[in-house]
Amino acid sequence: MSKESAIIEIEGLEKRYVLGGENDVYALRGVELRVEPGSYMAIMGPSGSGKSTMLNILGCLDRPTAGSYRLGGENVAEMPDDELSEARGRMIGFIFQSYNLIAQLTVLENIQVPLLYQGRDLRAYESRCVDLAKLVGLGDRLTHRPNQLSGGQQQRVAIARSLVNDPLMILADEPTGNLDSKTGREVLDLIDQLNGQGKTIVLVTHDEKVAARAHRVIHMKDGLIDREVRNREVVPVAGGRP
Repeated sequence: MSKESAIIEIEGLEKRYVLGGENDVYALRGVELRVEPGSYMAIMGPSGSGKSTMLNILGCLDRPTAGSYRLGGENVAEMPDDELSEARGRMIGFIFQSYNLIAQLTVLENIQVPLLYQGRDLRAYESRCVDLAKLVGLGDRLTHRPNQLSGGQQQRVAIARSLVNDPLMILADEPTGNLDSKTGREVLDLIDQLNGQGKTIVLVTHDEKVAARAHRVIHMKDGLIDREVRNREVVPVAGGRP
């Protein structure tokens, strides 16, 4: 993928839930979106706006009913399930509100989990995983398990895990939702640092202060992009097409 190419290219994206006749529900109604490499974008919107559906499709956890979604130049919307799963693990790093760590595994083993899904040789990547633990400030916690860590430390493990496959983008879903204000700021500072190093960040949040960290904020309403703010300047949007 060339430097000029977009990480994300979405055209005419629709998601319809078939309930029968006039009862069908459109969660997305023809969204258009382009995200450049190195971007830091936040997605906001009230319940029912299409925000969660957008998150699931961006994360290759769901498929659109119509339209195209190209991730890293690959049309993931049309991939069979096994290819989609492989692409998801290869191109996307996830950070979840609830951390989603495996309780029985150590910090180092939790960081290694995406490598297992990709069939990688863990021994070949052990030094990388240790370096990632150090990057997030947990180099002295490698053998600890999640119940021996604070919430902020658990989220740092999740951040290290999201980086282990060197993905095209990090998709963060309410990453500070379960954290106190101070710890939340520390986690956001770390995400800022990753973006400063060139990593593309797409963050979903309901918190205006969290979204303000991003360079670009997408506001969704009724299945469309209703408003966009770039570097604190409102960008005109027509029909969900920025």
